[in-house]
Amino acid sequence: MARRYHTVTKQGLSSEKQLADFLIRNGQQLLPMIELIEQSRMAVDELIDCVGRVTIQAVLMASAEQVAGPRQQGTAKDREILWYGKQGGSVYLREGKLAVERPRLRRRGHGRGKEVVVPAYAAMQDRAGMQTRMLEILLNGVSTRKYQEIIPQLADRVGVAKSSVSRESIQASETALKELLERPLGDKKILVIYLDGIHCGERCVIGAVGVDDQGYKTVLGIQEGATENAAACKELLQNLVARGLDPERKCLFVIDGSKALRSAINAVFGQQHPVQRCRHHKLANVIERLPKDQQDQMRSAIRAAWKMNANEGMARLRKLAEWLQRDYPDAAASLLEGLEECFTINRLDLPPTLHRCLATTNVIESSQSGVRMRTRRICRWRASMPQRWVAAAFLETEKHFRRIMGYRELWALKATLQGEATKIKEKIA
Repeated sequence: MARRYHTVTKQGLSSEKQLADFLIRNGQQLLPMIELIEQSRMAVDELIDCVGRVTIQAVLMASAEQVAGPRQQGTAKDREILWYGKQGGSVYLREGKLAVERPRLRRRGHGRGKEVVVPAYAAMQDRAGMQTRMLEILLNGVSTRKYQEIIPQLADRVGVAKSSVSRESIQASETALKELLERPLGDKKILVIYLDGIHCGERCVIGAVGVDDQGYKTVLGIQEGATENAAACKELLQNLVARGLDPERKCLFVIDGSKALRSAINAVFGQQHPVQRCRHHKLANVIERLPKDQQDQMRSAIRAAWKMNANEGMARLRKLAEWLQRDYPDAAASLLEGLEECFTINRLDLPPTLHRCLATTNVIESSQSGVRMRTRRICRWRASMPQRWVAAAFLETEKHFRRIMGYRELWALKATLQGEATKIKEKIA
C-alpha cells in the first residue's frame, strides 16, 4: 500500500499540511532564519533553498537509517548492513542538479559488490523530470547557450553545461516522439482529420490533427519525408490505423490540395471518406494568377459561390472559369482543379457555423505555427532532429488546444457521416 507521502498532486505533497504543522510546533529551530530574514540578511528564496537542501540531506540520512538502523559508535556485530561513511553526490531537480553528501552503506564482509544502495538516493537519480523541464524551457525560446543565465544559480547547485542540456533535451525529445508515435487511438471518436506538412530545413514533416465528436483537438501523428510524397503520407495514415483508428468509421478529411495526400487517403482509408479542399489555398492559387485590378472582384465572386449549395456553386464557378479561359487560362485551370472537393461540406449540408473550421486547414496550420514558434531557434536541422523536435513541439502546443469553433453543431456532421456509411453498407449488402 502506498504511503501518503508517496502521493503527489499539482499543489505539492498530499501531506504538506502535516509538514507545515510539524514546522510550526517545532518553530524554535527556525528562529535563526527568522532573525536573518527580519534583518534583511537572507532573502526568502535563499531560505527556501537552504531549507530544501537541508531537507534533502535529512531525507537521505533517514532513508539510510531505515536500511541499516541508526548510526552508532564502534562496530555493530549484530548487523548485516553497516554504515560506511559519506561521499559527494548529486540529485536531479526539475531545472538542474543539486550537490549533496550521500551516506554510504555496505554489507558485512570483504570483497567487491558489497555496496548497498540508499533507496531515497536511487529515487532522486531519476532524470525524467529534469529532461522534460529542460525541453520545455528550450521549446519556449531559451537557447542552450543561455540556459545557465536563465536558471537560478543557487548555493551548492551543480551547474548544467550547454552540452549536458543538449544531451538531456535529445533524450527528452526522443521520449516525446515515442509517446506521440505510440499513442493509442482506438478510444478516439474522430470525426475530422486535418493533414498538412511543415518544412524543417530541407525536410518535411507531415502532421495529422484530429477532432473528436465533442470538438476537442488531438495530435494524431507525424511522419518525416523529403517532401509531401505519397509514400510518406501513406506511411503516416497506416500508422494511425495500426494504432487503432478504424478506417471503416467514416470521417471527413481536410487537406490543402496535395495529390500525394489525396492518393494516400484513397489507398489507406478508401474513396468512401469525404475530402474537403482548403478554400484559402484554392483562393490564393487562383488570385495570384490574376492582375491586381481583377483580384478583388474575383475573390468576392468565388466566396459568394462557396456560400451556395453545391450544384449552384459549382455551376457559378464553371461560368467564371469560362470567362477566365480567354485571357487567364492558368487561373481558369486552377479554379477548376479539384472543384468538387471544394464543395464537400456544402454537399454534406452542414450548418454554416461549421464551415469556418471545416472549409480550411487553419486548425492544423495554427498548430504548426506553435511548432514553428517553439523551434524557431534551430538553424541547422540534422539527422532525426525534425521528427524529434516537431513531435515535442506538437505535444507542447497541444497543451493549449481549445475546442474548434462551432463544436456544438458537430452532431450534424456525425449524423451525416453515419447516414452515408449506412447507405454504403446497404448497397454492398
